Amino acid sequence: MNDDPEILIDNDADQLARSIADQLVSTLAALQSQGRVPAIVLTGGTIADKLHRAVAARAQDGRVDWSRVEIFWGDERFVAADSDDRNERQAREALLDHVAVDEARVHPMAPDDGTVSLDEAAQQYAEVVRDRVFDVVMLGVGPDGHIASLFPGKPTLAIDDRDTASESDSPKPPPARVTLTYPALNRGREVWFLVSGDGKASAVARALTGDDVRQTPAAGVTGTEQTLWMLDAGAASELPDHLR
Repeated sequence: MNDDPEILIDNDADQLARSIADQLVSTLAALQSQGRVPAIVLTGGTIADKLHRAVAARAQDGRVDWSRVEIFWGDERFVAADSDDRNERQAREALLDHVAVDEARVHPMAPDDGTVSLDEAAQQYAEVVRDRVFDVVMLGVGPDGHIASLFPGKPTLAIDDRDTASESDSPKPPPARVTLTYPALNRGREVWFLVSGDGKASAVARALTGDDVRQTPAAGVTGTEQTLWMLDAGAASELPDHLR
């Protein structure tokens, strides 16, 4: 595993989103310059939406060939494909509809369209990500310390023999989710935690000071090469002085 995580702090959520966008574009461009097809894992939520819009605004510079990027999701709400709750829909409206992606390289999780069950959707995505090494895994963090759809105290936290899991009773609606598990998330070369707002400050501090993953799931993921915590001032407000 990598050494201690790196912590980057911006003033507010908008500045944070711009900084993450710059980092993502630079990382993808560098990988493509080496002849690589980068694989990234997207997250959802408010800061992700700001990030996606900031990345889309940078697309005209041509630094990234979006047709040569493999795109995955860390989790998804098992709802209808056109639901506003879908992380995929959020990402498409903010980013993917505005860049020239190759749909064969975009890998959403199955929606609830009546043809597959929640467990089947999880099993299908396990095949999609089998043995996949991700270049960048992006994760939001909830006020309770959850990441993807791995929530405190849930049995999914103990899964170590498969890459995906179904969650039928999420404490945050909607209740039905498909999520990557620790084995898959921890195959990320770089793991980026994207966190804004003082409502997340306690969870950030707990994760970065080594809290039990059963209480703070965010403490359980690190990149094999780099772990970045990208925070705004609010999210960083409860960090001990030695981590600032």
